[in-house]
Amino acid sequence: MTSVENAEWFKSGHSNGNCVEVAYLDDAVATRDSKEQAGPVLTSSFEGWQAFIGSVVEGEL
Repeated sequence: MTSVENAEWFKSGHSNGNCVEVAYLDDAVATRDSKEQAGPVLTSSFEGWQAFIGSVVEGEL
């Protein structure tokens, strides 16, 4: 089972190194600040993550 502690984190190839990191867990998507990797982690459902990304792409956020 993939947990936040052993997740494989990644960030956009378009970033300059300081951005949000994302990890796909078994039942959720986790995000964190790449500059504060030991800081808080926000998790959402896969559906919620897809809705968020769709809103960003469409310029709604």
